[in-house]
Amino acid sequence: MPKRQLGKLPPRYRFALNQYAETRWSKCPMCSRLTYMRKFPLLIHIDGFGLLVLGKTCRYCPKCEFIIAQQDDLEHFMTEIFSESHPDVVGNQYLVIGTVENKVWREGIAEPLKIEEILNHTADIKDNLALHYERRGWAPPDQETPGKVRRAHNKKPSRK
Repeated sequence: MPKRQLGKLPPRYRFALNQYAETRWSKCPMCSRLTYMRKFPLLIHIDGFGLLVLGKTCRYCPKCEFIIAQQDDLEHFMTEIFSESHPDVVGNQYLVIGTVENKVWREGIAEPLKIEEILNHTADIKDNLALHYERRGWAPPDQETPGKVRRAHNKKPSRK
């Protein structure tokens, strides 16, 4: 069954939520090149609320077109946004479904846009990935030292 597309632009980036608060990905887990900080307007679907466009600074690998967002930072911003206006939404499940063009996002900050206009300038996430991290450290001689990153394709980020 073909994947349904929400945004009108072609799917673009690979995306992963980094659930490890103490770990920042300075190197891309796919190609081992340096990642850079870049701001992305993320289109997020929140259960019980709908769509939200949030400008978030994330780690980015331009070679792989791979965005890594810190889960704890993202949830902190959403809690700040909804704690007074929609407290029933805080803690609900959410999914990052795409990125909005910067120009349209900036226009939406000044004056709210209709959902149709936002979707006309949205590129869906091409591939949701899951990051797995094992701390490096000392291990007994009969055990392998952990420290590898594994990736899993087409998995939705999970929240605990």
